[in-house]
Amino acid sequence: MIYKNLGKPVGDFLIALIALLILIPIFILVAIAIKLESKGPVFFLQKRLGRNGSEFIIFKFRSMRTDLNIEVSGVYENDPRITKVGRFIRKTSIDELPQIINILLGDMSFIGPRPPLSHYPKVYDEYSEFEKKRFFVKPGISGLAQVRCREVHDWGINIPIDVEYVENFGFKTDFKLFLSSVFMFFKTDNIYSKS
Repeated sequence: MIYKNLGKPVGDFLIALIALLILIPIFILVAIAIKLESKGPVFFLQKRLGRNGSEFIIFKFRSMRTDLNIEVSGVYENDPRITKVGRFIRKTSIDELPQIINILLGDMSFIGPRPPLSHYPKVYDEYSEFEKKRFFVKPGISGLAQVRCREVHDWGINIPIDVEYVENFGFKTDFKLFLSSVFMFFKTDNIYSKS
């Protein structure tokens, strides 16, 4: 209980602060590359659902052009809106690094269910009582569903896994998921198992 109420948020803040200080040179280089390639802001801002269904603005590095009037539904591999820099930062997950700012602001954690869009797959009131359990904790940059399912983006599969995490998480689980997420970033095998 101490970990959930105090240890986790304090640990998240301290690790995020240290990470941000270390990553400032990368942030600057990515920002310059984004601005040199295309017009528009450095960051992509989007409304997401956080703890208890509250809305917050998530930060990502912008990976798409803002000056193309192309109507498409969703994002696909050869999407013409994705820039060359954008393709690289998506492939390496560098586009996700600004979410460290969300951790410092108290909106997110390093480990937890991924925050859905405020309107997709549905609005908060449309989630069942079971599904709403995933909102009992802060959303994370990575989580059990991301580690276990890798690139599977199916809410029907991910939501039960998110609820499983919420009902069972603790320091040991978070530590293993954190290490697995780091290994996944470097394209190595994850160490997390269901046991």
